[in-house]
Amino acid sequence: MTSAPPERGAEVKLPPAYRLVAFDSVESTNDEAIRLAEAGADDGTLVWAREQTKGRGRMGRSFVSPRGNLYISLVLRPDCGIATAAQLSFVAALAVGDGIGSVAPAMLEITYKWPNDVLLNGRKVSGILLESKTTPEGAIDWLVLGIGINVASHPEDTEFPATGLHFEGTPKSVTEVDLLQAFSRHFLAWVNRWLDDGFAPIRQTWLSHAHGRGEDIQVRLPKETLSGTFADMDKDGVLLLDVPGAGQRRIAAGDVFFPG
Repeated sequence: MTSAPPERGAEVKLPPAYRLVAFDSVESTNDEAIRLAEAGADDGTLVWAREQTKGRGRMGRSFVSPRGNLYISLVLRPDCGIATAAQLSFVAALAVGDGIGSVAPAMLEITYKWPNDVLLNGRKVSGILLESKTTPEGAIDWLVLGIGINVASHPEDTEFPATGLHFEGTPKSVTEVDLLQAFSRHFLAWVNRWLDDGFAPIRQTWLSHAHGRGEDIQVRLPKETLSGTFADMDKDGVLLLDVPGAGQRRIAAGDVFFPG
């Protein structure tokens, strides 16, 4: 693991609410952020690496992390329980979407795939991973919000199709530094909205751009795969799935796929 400043000429400008910890290469930004959180790092500590050698996504999946894309992990210390803190994945998704929208061509379609992916023209451009530690009383000690955004490249062999900003026509002059700066601004705005007004405006905005809402989807759970209609998302971020012949199922975690 080597620590290094940003590339020559790439000055990173973040709001003062953040403390940037930059690496050239690291095994996992989430692992590094967790280490810092355990050592007492402040809320707003943001770990950024040019590449990850052992990046990981949800459920321990390997996350290929070549140079040219954005890999960050943010240490947060929200004053709430674990169920409420889970709403931050939707807060982050909106910040990613707004960040991409601020640097990408206007004709690109940005949508959100439950529970924590951002799509560009129907293909995954960003994933979000939350990891946390609670106190014995059940409050959040720390939460690490890991985010990857495909900028210069994207994997070709994923089960759910992926894409990247440059592949979708964003100028190659737009770099991961631009996305880092854009995300940091928009996340600050959305997290303050969440703190002031709760989850309702986050839910409303997310649903207005939800991919597949009202359509048939498949949801893969550890022991079964359900097919039904994406009816809604409740006030806690739980997916509501209308299953033919079985009524409505509430799904707190799972992998969503779309027919075809």
